[in-house]
Amino acid sequence: MQFLMWAAVLMIFTFLKLVSAETEISSAAACAAADRAALLGFKASIVKDTTGFLSTWTGGDCCGGGWEGVECGGGRVNRLILQNPSPDSDVVFMKGFLSPSLGNLHFLEIMVISGMKRIAGAIPESFSNLTRLTQLVLDDNSLQGNVPSSLGHLRNLQTVSLSGNRLMGQIPPALGSLRNLLQLNLAKNLLTGSIPKAVGVLTSLQSLDLSFNSLSGSIPDFLGQLQNLTYLVLSRNQFSGQIPIPLCSLVQLSELSLDQNQLSGRIPPQIRNIKSVSVLKLSSNKLTGQIPASISELQSLWNLNLSRNLLSSPLPDAAFAKGLPSLLSIDLSYNNLDLGAVPSWIRNREVSDVHLAGCKLRGALPNFTKPDSLSTLDLSDNYFTGGISGFLENMASLQSAKVSNNLLKADISSIRLPDQISSLDLHSNQLFGSLPRLLSNKTSKFLEVIDVSNNQISGSFPEFIVGLNLKVLNLASNKIAGHIPVSVSNLAKLEKIDISRNQISGTIPTSLGSLLRLHWLDLSSNGLTGRIPDSLLGIKALRHASFRANRLCGMIPQGRPFNIFPAAAYAHNLCLCGKPLPPCKGKKTNRKMGQ
Repeated sequence: MQFLMWAAVLMIFTFLKLVSAETEISSAAACAAADRAALLGFKASIVKDTTGFLSTWTGGDCCGGGWEGVECGGGRVNRLILQNPSPDSDVVFMKGFLSPSLGNLHFLEIMVISGMKRIAGAIPESFSNLTRLTQLVLDDNSLQGNVPSSLGHLRNLQTVSLSGNRLMGQIPPALGSLRNLLQLNLAKNLLTGSIPKAVGVLTSLQSLDLSFNSLSGSIPDFLGQLQNLTYLVLSRNQFSGQIPIPLCSLVQLSELSLDQNQLSGRIPPQIRNIKSVSVLKLSSNKLTGQIPASISELQSLWNLNLSRNLLSSPLPDAAFAKGLPSLLSIDLSYNNLDLGAVPSWIRNREVSDVHLAGCKLRGALPNFTKPDSLSTLDLSDNYFTGGISGFLENMASLQSAKVSNNLLKADISSIRLPDQISSLDLHSNQLFGSLPRLLSNKTSKFLEVIDVSNNQISGSFPEFIVGLNLKVLNLASNKIAGHIPVSVSNLAKLEKIDISRNQISGTIPTSLGSLLRLHWLDLSSNGLTGRIPDSLLGIKALRHASFRANRLCGMIPQGRPFNIFPAAAYAHNLCLCGKPLPPCKGKKTNRKMGQ
């Protein structure tokens, strides 16, 4: 009997212990009241949320797994990760501001609120209370004000990424206190001033991106002290002076992008020391002198862009022919180079991207011995005279080709295109013949952009079959005649059409109004007659239109944007009237004009 009593007591004790343990587990999992209040303060500061994230923030337990983007440990919120699932969509966003209440999440280690587009206002000073924070990512919002100096108090930070906002002012020197920082990204803002010396003490830094700002002054030598850097991007600023030689001591660098600045002087031959660099972009500066042969020693370099500088001939052809074993992409366009012919070390190499625009190339188009590898090709603004007919046909991987503004003379119907090409630019040559073969039922479904403007193309306007994916069609400044076909409505994805300065006659087909994605329409300087059809009012995306210098008559469609385009868009016609031109004169006249 006593045994049974002890057994019952033991069972009750065990039960109570299990209940106590479950209560402790439940208590540990439950959301702390202070954390829940901080999160709800943020939710209240968002006036519109089309992501749907915050609609899940209901109930008393923010740590139970039901609150989207909220993660906990030991009953305290330690991660807040809200990333836009559709960053390219204009309809998915959060509108509001960052509530200072987020500074009360004292156990927070990771904060990611990125791609929300319409979160504005300043970064709250209260974030300086988040002393456990290791990652702060607030990319692609609309944040304003300065980069807070108070972020310097967060000594555990390893990542600070504030790119794609509207932050102003200078980079705060206080960031130099973040000795554990591995990544600093302040790109795509409105920052001014120079790079502060404090950045030079961030010796753990692996990635520094300050691109697309208005930073100025010289690129400081002290960046050469950041020996752990693998990624240095200072593109699209206003940096001047020479490329600092100490940068060439960054032996672990895989990308060095200094393009779109105001750098001058020569490319230092010490560039050979950046042994690991795979991407080197120095384009759109004021660099002078010859391209150093030492670049050929960069064994890992696959992307070299030196375009739009003042670099001069000759090229170090012998060195480049023996070196650069990894090269895939080369851009030497728009310098002071007089190459005459495409160098053999480019023609005979398996490269994917070749850009040699404005390099004074002459004669027939070159013979690439490994054409299958080419993906993009730009030989525009040169003096090529022939060889276009079969030039592109064997480039089985080619997606984009620009051979515009040359002296090419050929029947356009003889040009054979690879199946997968998506963009073709042959404008400003001496091409002749008619278009139907190039734009026919055999036209590739991949072709999205075609520009053959400013040539001598004649014949009639081509018919278009269903299923073409053309987005840009530029036939301007040729000798094309005939009517605009009703089948133009089959180009359902068309965004831009320019057929100006031709000999096109007949009326504007009403079917043109079904091109709902159109934002550019130019029919000027032809012989079009009749009215501008009201069906065009259905094209809500239209931003530019010109009907000038035709024989059009009747009332201009009275609705946006047609009645608010400038009067010049309708000038030099027979008798167009109505806003923005003078009003039409009476019903009888209108009836006559509409005939």
